[in-house]
Amino acid sequence: MNRRQTIPKELRYTIENFHSRFPNDDACLEQIKEQRFPGGVAVCRKCEKPRKHYRVKGRTAYACETCGNHIFPLAGTIFEKTSTSLRLWFYAMYLMGSTRCGISAKQIQRETGVTYKCAWRMFHQIRKLMSEEELRLGGSGTPGVEVDEMYHGGRRKNEAGRMLAGNKGHLTTVMGVVERKGRIVARVQPVSIAATSALVKEYVMPETMIFTDEAAAYTALPQLEGMGYQHQRINHSQKVYVMGEVHTNTIEGFWSLVKRGIGGVYHSVSAKYLQSYLNEYSFRYNRRDSGNLIFAAMLERASETGFRKPSSQA
Repeated sequence: MNRRQTIPKELRYTIENFHSRFPNDDACLEQIKEQRFPGGVAVCRKCEKPRKHYRVKGRTAYACETCGNHIFPLAGTIFEKTSTSLRLWFYAMYLMGSTRCGISAKQIQRETGVTYKCAWRMFHQIRKLMSEEELRLGGSGTPGVEVDEMYHGGRRKNEAGRMLAGNKGHLTTVMGVVERKGRIVARVQPVSIAATSALVKEYVMPETMIFTDEAAAYTALPQLEGMGYQHQRINHSQKVYVMGEVHTNTIEGFWSLVKRGIGGVYHSVSAKYLQSYLNEYSFRYNRRDSGNLIFAAMLERASETGFRKPSSQA
């Protein structure tokens, strides 16, 4: 048995570390404040100058040292106006960042004592932090990207292999683009030549080698104007899965992780919320080499999404 810790020391963030750093709500509020207003210095809307701000006792506010005008570190974030303990929010984020296959709202309900409705809402708010829209994958000189589709929501009876055109009405289609040894983008969208070409053009850099299966939706990729893509296919319908460097095993591995995670943890996900779950799995996958520091990345995003609350609302 391998008894060694497999996560490097610099990438570890254990539950003891969490409890030590965030023992109460005040510590959590201070963390958000420091991320948004380092040292408590912010431009006072009344003084119109950078001023030091100090905590207002009993409130989630900080007051200007000169005029007393308030700033609200939680304003504009997922924590704004919440009646739930900030520490429980942080704990839920820690668990979502530390797991590989996901954790259910029901489990958070059992561990924290909040209602299921509260736990469910917290998870969906946290997933908003895990959306990534500005990724650019591949490029000249890289190992290439793989493009593939996944079908979610149902199973065909007494049939195997590729989905038939007349048998997809009850399924949700998902397209994915992944760098080999890199990041992934997964989007709920139709599988068509136009939609696939638009997705690849948006997220894949020019001069990239693209690997796909033989599906018709990928036929136009080499002809996309100005992109210079190279395209190689693997013929899954003929039971061929690897030919040298030509395969889609990387993205198939991600689909396997998503399907087993959803089936084992969440059991069922509707088409309405599927994209948010894909964002969660993609976010963790793109930081799989970060050990237990994914929580820190989520916490940083929670502060970046905020905006200052007008002083008139103090």
